[in-house]
Amino acid sequence: MHRSKLLEMLEDYAERYPAEANTIERFVDFVNANERCFQRDCWAGHVTGSGWLVNANRDHVLLTHHKKLGRWLQVGGHSDGVADPLAVAIKEAEEESGLAVFPLDGTVFDIDIHEIPARKSLPAHFHFDVRFALGTSGGDAFQVSDESNDLAWVPVERMDDYTDEESVLRMARKWLAEEAP
Repeated sequence: MHRSKLLEMLEDYAERYPAEANTIERFVDFVNANERCFQRDCWAGHVTGSGWLVNANRDHVLLTHHKKLGRWLQVGGHSDGVADPLAVAIKEAEEESGLAVFPLDGTVFDIDIHEIPARKSLPAHFHFDVRFALGTSGGDAFQVSDESNDLAWVPVERMDDYTDEESVLRMARKWLAEEAP
């Protein structure tokens, strides 16, 4: 079953973040119910992969000012049929930033379910986003892709200066708690 790897990742995530049980259950139910969950045209929703992309000192995260949504968010995007959310997160982070990236540990750092509003001919739908902590290799000089208005290395401790998006702020809180000495 092409969804088994993701389901295993979610099971591991549930053990590490039991306080998020409701979101995890909803995510698992969606994956189990939708064989095409990795396809962009699965309008019940689809799985996406994102990166919490940190600099070498691990005190800044790269955010994109998303062109379509007009908000500062983590880098990431659609699976487009790829059943490995980590591979999707790495690919999207590299495409959106021009940076070489690698997984810090390969486990799921965060999950989120959020509605994407209807746009042009596309109906409103949900993104079931799987997020991984990623690092950079070869420097921090990024390139802004055509998917972004801008990119910025944001101090994790000042995340709320850039966004009020709760899922991004939640990742900042997790990062600060987990990276504390």
